[in-house]
Amino acid sequence: MKTDSFFDNYINKVYGYLQKIVPITPEQFMIIKPFLELRSFDKKTVVLQKGELENYLSIVVQGLVRKFIKTGRRESTIQIASEGHLIQAEISFHERIPSLVHIETIEPSYLVSIHFENIQKLLAENEFAEDLAIAILYFMFIIKDKRTHNQLKKNTRERFLEYVNHHPHMLQRVPQKILASYLNIEPETFSRLKHLV
Repeated sequence: MKTDSFFDNYINKVYGYLQKIVPITPEQFMIIKPFLELRSFDKKTVVLQKGELENYLSIVVQGLVRKFIKTGRRESTIQIASEGHLIQAEISFHERIPSLVHIETIEPSYLVSIHFENIQKLLAENEFAEDLAIAILYFMFIIKDKRTHNQLKKNTRERFLEYVNHHPHMLQRVPQKILASYLNIEPETFSRLKHLV
């Protein structure tokens, strides 16, 4: 059975993560805190299936989660989220339509999440919540835009080296097939590039 201190430990990590996105006072965080949920998932567990409605904005507080698109038997990973990273099916969440993506854990994971309806309550009742929501949207947009530019302007070797130099621990945590998919590199080419590390 999980204790209150266990719960608070993970919830309080979120305060630190949010501080990196936008200035938020302890008093403001205390208003948000009752709306946060701690969700736990085993390894290789589906968090969101394509076709389901995304109801949560989540931050990974422990573990590793990926977002991917499935085309036939091929899986294209579009996000790998480790501790401190936001993850959700954004189009489904904001437009209230079935998800086009799958979200699944790579490792046993804990997510601190806030439900769509609770976000609406916070926005309706607290002026600061709108600034926080806008800052989070900007942050997510910039991350996505940087990734798109990176994919388009760098060649395979450059993408591989930049990623492993910035995230060397991921080579041990993420299966090679998933990393290759995320970097848009053929698995065979990825294997050949590993000698550069």
